[in-house]
Amino acid sequence: MYAKEFDEDRDECMLQALEEGVYFTALPNIDVDSIERVQELMRAYPDQTIGMMGLHPSSVKEDYKLQLTTIKMELDTDRYHAVGETGIDLYWDKTFFEEQVDSFKTQIQWAKEKSLPIVIHARDSFQEIFDVLDSEYDADLTGVFHCFTGNESQAQKALSYENFYLGLGGVLTFKNSGLDKVIARVDPGRLVLETDAPYLAPHPFRGKRNQTAYTKLIAEKLAEIFEVSLEEIAEITTANAKNLFKLDGI
Repeated sequence: MYAKEFDEDRDECMLQALEEGVYFTALPNIDVDSIERVQELMRAYPDQTIGMMGLHPSSVKEDYKLQLTTIKMELDTDRYHAVGETGIDLYWDKTFFEEQVDSFKTQIQWAKEKSLPIVIHARDSFQEIFDVLDSEYDADLTGVFHCFTGNESQAQKALSYENFYLGLGGVLTFKNSGLDKVIARVDPGRLVLETDAPYLAPHPFRGKRNQTAYTKLIAEKLAEIFEVSLEEIAEITTANAKNLFKLDGI
C-alpha cells in the first residue's frame, strides 16, 4: 500500500479496507529504496499496519551485500514484525541465482536471531527454496510462503516445516488456476490472507489495481471452498496471522 500506484488515493484505500473489515495490513519491504516509504505508511497508520524488513530476491544484484547491510541496520531498530520479503525468483532472471541463495540464507539467519517469521517469495523456484530450507530450517524458524500458487505436493512440502503458513491472494479466485482444489486439501489453520497489492487483484477485479480492501474477497473464496461462514474463515485466518506475526494484544 506504500507503492506509487496509491499516491493519489492512499488514504481513501486505507479507509475502504477498514470498511470491508480488513483491520490490519502487513507491509513487506523490497530494497533500500523502499525503506522510507514503508516507514512513512507505518507512521501514518500505526494502528493499521505492521512493517517487515528484507531484500526482495528480484532486487538482488551486484550490490546485494551493501543493500543487506543497510537493511540489517534498519531491522535492528526492532520496529518490524517479520523479515522479508525474501526468497528466490527465477522467473525474470537467473543471472544472480547464487547471490539470491546467499541473500535468502542470510535473512533466514536474521529471522532466527531475532525470533521473527520470514516471508518467502517463491516464483519458479519451489525446489530451490526447499533445498535452502532443508539445510537451514530448525524449530526456531517460522514463516509464510507469500502468495502461494503451488501444487498439492508443494503445499504439503511447504507445510512440512512446522509453524509455516501459506499466504493466499487473488490467484485463489482465478477461474482456471486450480489453486482452489489444492487449498481444499489444506488445514485452514495453516492459511493467512493477503493481496500482493497493487498486483494480482482477485476476481472480479482481475487485471486492475489490487488493494488491501480486496482481502475480503479472498476470505469469501475460502469460505466457499471449505463450506463455512465468512465469519469462521475470518476468525481462523486472523488467529493465524496473529500467531505468525506475534500480534498478541492487537
